[in-house]
Amino acid sequence: MFVGEQPGDQEDRAGHPFVGPSGRLLDSALERAGLDRADSYVTNAVKHFKWVPDGTGKRRIHKTPSSSEVRACHPWLDEEIAVVKPRVIVALGATAAKALFGPAIRVTAQHGKVIRTELAEAGFATVHPSSILRAPSDVRAEAEKQFVADLQKVRRYLAR
Repeated sequence: MFVGEQPGDQEDRAGHPFVGPSGRLLDSALERAGLDRADSYVTNAVKHFKWVPDGTGKRRIHKTPSSSEVRACHPWLDEEIAVVKPRVIVALGATAAKALFGPAIRVTAQHGKVIRTELAEAGFATVHPSSILRAPSDVRAEAEKQFVADLQKVRRYLAR
């Protein structure tokens, strides 16, 4: 099970998680890591797209959800976890990691490491694909390589 932060603009319009640029990067990274998205359940910690209009009013710009919005959506996430019963749950980004594993989690320090959780046999945290897309071009390739490496650790765990 993969849990992101919240739907983006394209996800909100389509009604499905990770179908925009972040979803394409996630699909590519999963493939390179040897994981099949079709074998996974993909969702978000927050169920609505929080946004502000850009200066022209033509685009909807992502705005990070508040902790109260994360808490308000937690019952739905809890139900998804209860129904899916994932063996491994992977948090994509800090908002999802904190929603799943608590406020002390630090993705930068704990990415790619097994996290003990009552939600599944194991938990993992890694960056959100959108952070890679927003990274400066001189570090983007390395960030994507590390993201794939984190997902490979998930694959190796599942292969045990």
